[in-house]
Amino acid sequence: MEMLWLLALLLVIAGVIGLVFPALPGIPLLYGGLLLAAWIDDFSLVGGWTIAVIGVIALIAWLVDLVASVVTSQRAGASKQALYGTMIGGVVGIVGGVPGIILGTVIGAMLGELMARRGAGQATRVGIAAGLGFVLALAAKVLLGLLMLGMFAYAYFV
Repeated sequence: MEMLWLLALLLVIAGVIGLVFPALPGIPLLYGGLLLAAWIDDFSLVGGWTIAVIGVIALIAWLVDLVASVVTSQRAGASKQALYGTMIGGVVGIVGGVPGIILGTVIGAMLGELMARRGAGQATRVGIAAGLGFVLALAAKVLLGLLMLGMFAYAYFV
């Protein structure tokens, strides 16, 4: 039983780290740890409804993280090449942590827009929109992750 609690704790810690360090799937790890912790107690302290609501929040956080940069880029009138550049730049930027991902997203979107033979002004607009989308998604993901933790803690300790 102690090993399961240790595993749940490690999953939650890895999930919290993953909220800001994109190389880890923070939201799924966090949810997995919380689900395991509730299961260990046979859902007596944290019930199935609470875990289901936390699961919906996790799904929303995952979707926000997945689509934010692309959606903001599209709203700025990005070409298909810029959208691909946004995704590729974000992946390449992982090696630089959060600043690298933001910069990679911006540069990738700008290069994609320039490859689509659009002007520098449009490329800059799309690049800034992609970077802003990433930052907004990161903030939303952190807030939703903290909400998940708070709901679990409230159900467990109150």
